[in-house]
Amino acid sequence: MLSRTEHQIKVPILKDLDSKSKIILNQPTGNFFYDPWEIKSEYKGTVWEDILNTLPLDKGEARVIILEPGTTYVCHTDIDDRWHLTLQAQKSYLIDLDSETMYKTTVDGAWYSMDTGVRHVASNFGSIDRVQLVVRQLLTPSKELDMVDIKISPAYEQHDYRYQFDDLISPWLNKLNKKEKIKNFKYKDSTVWLSLAKSEIKNIPNNKKFKIEI
Repeated sequence: MLSRTEHQIKVPILKDLDSKSKIILNQPTGNFFYDPWEIKSEYKGTVWEDILNTLPLDKGEARVIILEPGTTYVCHTDIDDRWHLTLQAQKSYLIDLDSETMYKTTVDGAWYSMDTGVRHVASNFGSIDRVQLVVRQLLTPSKELDMVDIKISPAYEQHDYRYQFDDLISPWLNKLNKKEKIKNFKYKDSTVWLSLAKSEIKNIPNNKKFKIEI
């Protein structure tokens, strides 16, 4: 789920960071999921820009995320993978619930690539905030020509719609993106639209919680 990349920063640079608040460092230039984001004007020429420049040129939203001591996230998956850089941590972990594997997050100056298509949580068992810089990896639009438009919506009213979507649908979408079988992904409220390669129609998941219409 979590793999160390060749992208590095100098650990001493972390001492110059003000990472006490949740911030978004960049802004979209077009489509949220497909087009590269650019650094916000207030962070140009700062250590934040230097850090982001250690990643490949095209990247998505970059956020500082703070996880307080003794807290965790709800189990989920995502359509887009992430890069993670740990800025502060003490006994904190990213946990792959599918394989029941824990990955300790440490301040080592390395960017890690995270496969968010597996069911996972982040947990902080320490006494200080876990602070990470998390950057979305852009989706890769399919180049296939033979595609169909599909719509995904709840089959009935659900109080935990997002949990169910991330548990049942997002892992499938994440794999499709990696295979470059989808494009035009977008969502509004509880409905998702995308274009799917016709060769993947036979693999549409069948469940009673969601309607997947072609």
